[in-house]
Amino acid sequence: MQNLSPAGIELVQRLSQQHGLSTDAVTHMLIAVQNGNGSMAQFNHPAFGGAGQWMRGGMTMVSDLFNHQLKNCVNNLCAEISDALNNHQLVPFSGSFQSQSQGGSGGQTQAAGQIGSANSLFVPDPSKNWWPQEMGSPNAIGSQNNVRYAYFANIHRLAVNTGGGTWVYDALNHQIGGFSQQQGSGGSITFTSQFGVVDLSTLPVISRDGVPAAPQQAPPASPPPSHTDHSSSQPSNPAPMPASHPSSNASGNDIIETLDRLGGLLEKGYISEQEFAAKKADLLSRL
Repeated sequence: MQNLSPAGIELVQRLSQQHGLSTDAVTHMLIAVQNGNGSMAQFNHPAFGGAGQWMRGGMTMVSDLFNHQLKNCVNNLCAEISDALNNHQLVPFSGSFQSQSQGGSGGQTQAAGQIGSANSLFVPDPSKNWWPQEMGSPNAIGSQNNVRYAYFANIHRLAVNTGGGTWVYDALNHQIGGFSQQQGSGGSITFTSQFGVVDLSTLPVISRDGVPAAPQQAPPASPPPSHTDHSSSQPSNPAPMPASHPSSNASGNDIIETLDRLGGLLEKGYISEQEFAAKKADLLSRL
């Protein structure tokens, strides 16, 4: 019973006395039910007649098909173990995820795995603790392909090992239940929480291989738009002037033609007599 915590040892001893079974037999069944997520078990022990299966609310099968007393013993023992596992579960048992694949040259494979829940009846194996030790015991662990996960609900942390390093993320307010890994080009890792399917890359990175991550820099603020004041006073109703202004070396015909155009503007009331006289004097001075 070296893999059991003090609470697990106490449970095994109590059930052993209650059902008249050896502690080895009860421990074997405890591990079998734990591996079945608390709802089923596949076992193989002489105390239970060899190989058999149990499913909560379903059928109990033993090698001696007509030994109803043995069936009742297995069913009652597994039901009590299932209740104890659920009472000592740090997070609820999670569901499983199905794998989906698509063929073709551009196809991608989406592999999804189950994340197993840690239980206080068992002592974590130190040789398998690949996450930073200061994080303590995870509430749930799992693996898929070459990626391993460890979820620490109490400290809102998620550790992910990809073979190339161990990343620690801030889980924020997510209650993580499972992971899915998209294979192929542009593949990504997602997880499920009470908010649905979430991309792992959206979580803030705390550290990589024990080295704190640099604070994420906020994008530089855009400079405020300049507001040019166009409210300065402009001359009201400026008089339209001819589009072309003869230069100092303009010919006399051009000047006479410009004077005619100015006269037309004067007749239509576009310019005043004073404006016409001033422009006329300027043009005539260039002859």
